[in-house]
Order: sequence, then structure tokens, then C-alpha cells
Amino acid sequence: MTSRERVMTVFAHHQPDRVPIWCGASEEFWAKSKRELSLDDEGLRLRFGDDFRRVREVFLGRDNLTLPGSHRAGPFGIERQGIGYGQPMSHPLAGATATGTGATATYTVATLAQVHDFPWPTQDCMDISHIRAEAASWGGQYAILGGAWSPFFHDAIDLLGMEGLMLMMYDAPEVVDAVMGHLVDFYAETSVRIFDAAADVIDIFFMGNDYGSMIGPIVSEPQFRRFILPHQERLIRLGHDYGLKTMLHCCGGIAELIPDMLEAGLDAIHAVQPVCRGMDLRELKAKYGDRLVFNGAIDSQHVLIEGSADYVRAETREVLDIMMPGGGYIAGASHDTILEETPVENVLAMFDTVMEYGVYR
Repeated sequence: MTSRERVMTVFAHHQPDRVPIWCGASEEFWAKSKRELSLDDEGLRLRFGDDFRRVREVFLGRDNLTLPGSHRAGPFGIERQGIGYGQPMSHPLAGATATGTGATATYTVATLAQVHDFPWPTQDCMDISHIRAEAASWGGQYAILGGAWSPFFHDAIDLLGMEGLMLMMYDAPEVVDAVMGHLVDFYAETSVRIFDAAADVIDIFFMGNDYGSMIGPIVSEPQFRRFILPHQERLIRLGHDYGLKTMLHCCGGIAELIPDMLEAGLDAIHAVQPVCRGMDLRELKAKYGDRLVFNGAIDSQHVLIEGSADYVRAETREVLDIMMPGGGYIAGASHDTILEETPVENVLAMFDTVMEYGVYR
């Protein structure tokens, strides 16, 4: 099988020749791996056995950084500092006029006028001109991921502040609805432009929102259904309208939310953190393995970072034993990007074990 055939067989919930491999990595880990293995980008993908390739739109950027220490600003103008993507330095829609009183704090609430008057970005800031040629360049050999990442839940947190967003779900739901609506309008239109140009050479609409923590969902199930699920479902339907499979990156303990996401039509979950509450692999496979593709599940926190290569091999085999029967499983780390502190030899041990023991006989 080609990599694309292998992946799409899994999405059809049939058994391919072997378990597909997914390798998401931080820039720092990728650079370290290329250096240690003396490989270029494509050589490293081939060494890891990655069955996926990804095409991304390019944010053209904002040059008017104004806060000391900021190193980037995304499409919504939120300046950030810190390691990697960084943390927001301000919450532009935290409000200045109305006041709400939550259970633990008094906080300001943005008005609807402030939300609608916010300088929401236009599509001029997103360059998609290269996407079709880049996706087609792989010649149909790999499963191609595309579409806007669409982290609207994270953006709402950045705009309103975490506490503000949570309290406004009770005190000012119309404000939360307006913020989410503007965010998802932007991402949906970006993906429409991408899919209009290149849906025939893209296989999977890949998007990301972390709805879980180590101990369970960040918001309650009723609040998830009220404020978040309709927007996630809108994006899932958008992918399906273009004939694409849909995959959501979602960290944390999200077992309670999976039935709702299945009902919304989601095809796959990435990256499945087995150390989080409710994310027992045997239970997940038994309940949802015939309807939902699981991508990841090999523990990044303790196995890949802290374990020996032999331990990684043993744990990888155990995950394969649980997750691969009947198809519906893609092997990879339980984090969206393998971190720089992860030993390269451990990642090689993981993927080499998948190649050897993840074969359907």
C-alpha cells in the first residue's frame, strides 16, 4: 500500500497492511533530529516512516508589535512572549465598560459593540497561493492534511482571558457567542478558500482545540454543547462538504466529550493522552474503535521523554496490542508535537517498533 492508501483504509475502519505512522514534532526536536541523524527534512520523514504530509496557509504577519518583549502577533493582533508559540501579553476583549461578578472575582465584560467593532482580520492576511502545488507535489503517495488549524477556543481565551471566558458563559453568553462567531467565520472562510483551490489533492481537514486537562474537560458538558460544539460541528460539516475526512487535535481528558463529537460527525481524534483521567485505551477502543479513528496514544510525558529505548519498545507494543485490532488506529506520540527534550533514539524505537510489530497478518 502507499501511505495514502494505508491511512484512508484506516479511516474506512478496515485493516491496512500495517498501522500508519504519524510524526508531529516541535521545531526544536526536528532540528535536533536532523542534526543527530544527518538528514534533511524529507529524509527524516522517511526515516520515521511518516505516512502524512501537511500543507499550511501562511499568515502574512503584523509588523506593528507594540509591547516590550513580544515576539509575534497572530491574526487577531494578540502579542505573545515566551518559549515557542508563547503566551498572550494582553486580553484585548477583556472589557472596559460592564462589570460582572463571578463566584470568586469581579471582572470586566466586553460589550457586544466592542466585540463587533474589534478589528477582526480579513482574508488578505492569509496566503494560500502555494497550497495546491505543494499538496499535488506529493503525487498522491501520502495522506495530505490541510485546512485552517482553527483554534477558536484558544483564541477566545486569549481575547477574553481564561477566567473571563468561563464566567461570561454564565453572565454574558451573548458576548461569548459573538466572539466565537467572529473567530469561526474567519477560520471557516480561510478553509473554504483552501478547499476551493485544492480539496481534490487534500485528504483530511486537520484542526486543533484543546478541550481537556489532565483531570477532565476544561468546561462542563452542558457548556461545551452550548458554546463550543456548534462551532466545531460547523467546521466538521465544512470538511465533509468538500469530501474530506476530519481530524481534531484535542489534548487532555476528553472522554465525556467524545460522544458529542461523534454525533457532530468527527472522524478522528489526535493525540489521545492515556495518562489523563478517563482516557483508558482499552475502554476507548471498546466503546468507539469502530466509529472513531484514534491517532497517537503512545505516552509522550513519561515513556518517550523519561524511558529507555527498551521501555519505549515495550510500551509501544502494548499500545499496538490494544489499539490496532480491526483498524481505526494511527500510531504516534500522545502530544501534538514531540518536544525537544525527547531523546531521538526513543522516537526511533517507537516508530521502528510500529514498523515491525504493527503489521496486519
